[in-house]
Amino acid sequence: MRIASLFFICISFGLNSCSKEEITAEILSPEELVPEVTPIEEPSPINLSAAATKTNTWIFNMQQPNGLLQSSENSDFVSLYDNALAALLYIKQGENVKAEKIFNFFNKKIQTELRSSSGGFYQFRNSKGEQGSRTWMGDNAWLLIAINHYHEATGTQKYSLMARGLEQWLRSLQKEDGGLIGGFNEDGTEIPKVTEGIVTAFNAVPGYDDFHANILSFLKTNRWDAKEKLLTAWPENIEYKFALDLHGLSVGIFPDFPIETLLKTDRYKTTQTNTTNGKLITGYSFDEDKDVIWLEGTAQILVAFQQANKSAEANSIIKNLEKTFITSPSFANAQGIPYTTNYGSTYGASLLWDSADLTPAVSSSTWYLFSQLNFNPLTLGSTKNIPEADKFWSSK
Repeated sequence: MRIASLFFICISFGLNSCSKEEITAEILSPEELVPEVTPIEEPSPINLSAAATKTNTWIFNMQQPNGLLQSSENSDFVSLYDNALAALLYIKQGENVKAEKIFNFFNKKIQTELRSSSGGFYQFRNSKGEQGSRTWMGDNAWLLIAINHYHEATGTQKYSLMARGLEQWLRSLQKEDGGLIGGFNEDGTEIPKVTEGIVTAFNAVPGYDDFHANILSFLKTNRWDAKEKLLTAWPENIEYKFALDLHGLSVGIFPDFPIETLLKTDRYKTTQTNTTNGKLITGYSFDEDKDVIWLEGTAQILVAFQQANKSAEANSIIKNLEKTFITSPSFANAQGIPYTTNYGSTYGASLLWDSADLTPAVSSSTWYLFSQLNFNPLTLGSTKNIPEADKFWSSK
């Protein structure tokens, strides 16, 4: 398969196949930045370290009156995925009203986005919630995961209409081979099948039926390296055959998936100089070119290591992540983790947007907080009673 710049929508913050033009956020000039917003919103007290508390404060204060969070301060760039992550964090901490503000925004868009045209909520929009662009399957799956957690935590079905609409849309993307297309570009063309999004949709859609069985059949036939015992991202391209995020997703989503998968992340491990403070950081790249440390992905692997009770590996990652904090220019006693340590390429050869290593990112900061709360958002959807015969990864 040949890959174009729109193949893998750049794994979070828009990263799984966006061209640089598509994912570049508007960065305001220094004179336009607000040095401090007062008063800031104080999260309810929870058992977090001082460093994590400052990160939690930052995430809490990133929410705007319309419910949405910009992916980084003063960017005018909103990601569906990042907002789903923030909703999960709020729910985990019992801050359901803040999660509801996010869900309420999208609930008002059911007819104009989710159920219109080719369906699905837009992947990106500006901070006003306008100028949406393309619908990416993986981000919509994450929103459904967040709603599932809300319903589980509250014992209600407040957003059942939106949940049903998301499930129906995800199911509609399935092709005869069992794979799911990645969504639709702005011109209506289909986004090709992306492994990361497919396994996330598997987790998001409740239960286990033909939809799930057909996904596993597709993965076994088209995205499984039996020798390595790893899911593949781009099987036709040896250089980018494997991707970091699939290691953590596999362990989080599929029961009894070989824990050795996490030990094979060394193929992405690298040490880079952190742009903002000059410190040497060890972490994981998007892929095996190892030219950058992807801090969101590194935090995802941290959560997976914690789930697998690999405390030594987890503690090492925490120490490195906590060397990358950037103090918020807008909120007192607040800090966050940038998307990457340095400038380089995303998955594949496409370059990151210019500020990826310079500003705190909601995605990286939220996954770090998940680790501090011992929370893996994928656990809820992983109890599907999958028949043993369908577990292609099992050695039984």
